[in-house]
Amino acid sequence: MKAAHRAEAAAAGADGARARPGSRKALVAVPVVVVLMAVPLVLGAYPVSTMTRVLAFAVLVLSVDLLTGVAGLPTLGQAAYFGAGAYTAALTGIHLTTDALAQTVAGLAAGLVTAALTGWVAVRARGIVFLMLTLAIGETIHQIADTWTVVGASNGLAGMPPISLFGGPPLIAAGFVYWWVLAVAITVFAAVALVVRSPYGRTLRGVRDNEPRLRALGYRPALARYGVFCMAGAVAGAGGALWAAHARFVSPGDLGFEVAALALLSVVIGGAGTLWGPCLGAALVLLVRDNLSASIGGHGPLLLGLVFVAVVFLLPRGIAGLRAAGIRRRKERVA
Repeated sequence: MKAAHRAEAAAAGADGARARPGSRKALVAVPVVVVLMAVPLVLGAYPVSTMTRVLAFAVLVLSVDLLTGVAGLPTLGQAAYFGAGAYTAALTGIHLTTDALAQTVAGLAAGLVTAALTGWVAVRARGIVFLMLTLAIGETIHQIADTWTVVGASNGLAGMPPISLFGGPPLIAAGFVYWWVLAVAITVFAAVALVVRSPYGRTLRGVRDNEPRLRALGYRPALARYGVFCMAGAVAGAGGALWAAHARFVSPGDLGFEVAALALLSVVIGGAGTLWGPCLGAALVLLVRDNLSASIGGHGPLLLGLVFVAVVFLLPRGIAGLRAAGIRRRKERVA
């Protein structure tokens, strides 16, 4: 009987140990969301505008992490779907409706369709070949945007009116736009997190780590990769719609190589595959490029390069690797 009680206690302890990480994440997520919601109440218009750009860019970086960190497909083409979503949302706002929800859904759909049309070629490759294919796709769509007069060509697409919600008045104040972007970013993050933790997410990690074994078990790796490629395109399209809702202007530069490279750099700095780490990396990269660069004589790209080199040598798992290392040390002490 005593042995049975000890076994039950051990099982209960194991169940508690499994439950604690989720509860810890919830305890951390709640205050983070509260702090983000309070940003417009304590900061001025310019910092709020900066944070809005960071959130929109973080959604793009989340799509890159979904491919690079979860599926093992490093990409330089997500800016193309980001731009497709931004242009579609801007055209929707100019010609159809100012409703922010409709624009976001249109941008998401544009990213999804564009990724579906181009991804069936890219997912047949792996490694450096896949990276080059995504780069070629991105540059092709960038050239189309740069020469297509319907979307303003090299001059960009201007004239997008302020967004509104459910037929209400235009959201002109920076704080209201920020809250909308924050709400969509949190929703997208939660949806991606659910996918990553689902059986499909485990399949993607299996394809990333041991594709021959998954194929031997009856899975179709190419189909799994195509599905996540389309999903990442939809996420990037939603990020583009948020970017357009804030800036109310879209240019070919918003889907160029620089944006794609900065998104991949954010994933490396933050920690591939962790979701929250690349979001922190996105904030760091965008703040250095847009804010800190002016105070150091325009040498923001040089500073980003130094940060990248330091992370590669000192933090091979990115910023998120610091937390993982701390958890590992605590487990070793307990053991």
